[in-house]
Amino acid sequence: MSYRNALGAVSAMTLMAGAAAADTSLTIAIVNNGHMINMQKVAEAYTAETGVELNWVSLEEGVLREQVTSDTATGGGQYDIINIGMQEAPIWGAAGWIEPLKFGATYDEGDILPAIRAGLSHEGQMYAAPFYGESSMVMYRKDLTDAAGVKIADNDSWDNVKAAAAAIHNPDDGVYGACLRGKPGWGDNMAFITTVVNSFGGAWFDKDYRPTIDSDEWRAAINFYVDLLGNYGPPGSEGNSFNEILALYNEGKCGMWIDATIAASFLEVDGVAYAQSPNAGNPVGANWLWAWAMAIPAGSPNAEAAGDFIEWATSKEYVQAVGNHPEFGWGSVPTGQRASTYALPEFQAAAGFAKAEMMAIESAAPQATDLKPYVGVQFAAIPEFPEVGSAVAQEMAAALSGAKSVDEALAASQAAADAIMKEAGYY
Repeated sequence: MSYRNALGAVSAMTLMAGAAAADTSLTIAIVNNGHMINMQKVAEAYTAETGVELNWVSLEEGVLREQVTSDTATGGGQYDIINIGMQEAPIWGAAGWIEPLKFGATYDEGDILPAIRAGLSHEGQMYAAPFYGESSMVMYRKDLTDAAGVKIADNDSWDNVKAAAAAIHNPDDGVYGACLRGKPGWGDNMAFITTVVNSFGGAWFDKDYRPTIDSDEWRAAINFYVDLLGNYGPPGSEGNSFNEILALYNEGKCGMWIDATIAASFLEVDGVAYAQSPNAGNPVGANWLWAWAMAIPAGSPNAEAAGDFIEWATSKEYVQAVGNHPEFGWGSVPTGQRASTYALPEFQAAAGFAKAEMMAIESAAPQATDLKPYVGVQFAAIPEFPEVGSAVAQEMAAALSGAKSVDEALAASQAAADAIMKEAGYY
């Protein structure tokens, strides 16, 4: 199917649904990462076909979360479509903050990867549709590890990963052994840090939802993280999250990066290899699960047109449109959302990361366990978590920068989390 035909087919479906009027305008709040930026270009054909004007508000991840949460919770009506994820979707859906999504049979909701679909649903109803999904994995420069005579294995030990980072660390040549998130935010540094804590056997809360941040497991994990990144990471790591590290990696400055699988779509250096996330003896929760998804704030006057756009932007046809787009291609299609994408020969030929990405997504374990009473891997699916995670994120950045000791940061984190959970009435 050609790029034009792919857009035409889904646009025809949209028009038949009767939503797209020539004078309709949608304001869409998106996170400022590669796939979302690409969507703005691909969607020019959507406007041409339907007459629906699209106004994009592209924001850094932390700012997006803050603004979208405030506007949606208060019914501000600033946006017709919002980017949210698996932490917010089921909670906001249950609270009535966002509209339930209902699409036509050709959308094939069953094609969406089960773990992703479940994470965006409440009581079986999907409230946000995944634009892309992700887990986390190791992305490393095999030319550097080969030259240093070290190997990185799937589910390696953290000690072996640290040894590999030390071996390839060469700051005099502008190469840092490990680039990891340090910028404060519950979805920034805490996304990665929580997987490290999980792998050391720690958790955010006990069965009574009392914070356990002052535990031995947290202490061991944070000491390891600060030591690894402090010794073998780039200067100023407390200011780096996904976009900053992606830029460093593509400048040839990172020997290793453990982060979202979706990053593999945007790596431009040669010789990148992939491995499943390391752990310190507990592999459960060592790799996260997330989806950047699209939802409609409750009461939007343009809900029907917004739903039609989301149906198009998260469809099989959209994947074809990106794959056939002259500026992008099959290595740039959104992944981690639909099983059918991984069966496409064109995608398989272009995406050397596909097998590792799918393995990571399928092995992620968001379910509640005896170790953690909550749903979620790198977050807890409770309304209070963004506040807790944001408070702890600041303390972890302080420990990384040296402004506080690890013990001081953990004590302050425990106190902040305890106050928030008590105020919320958990105990």
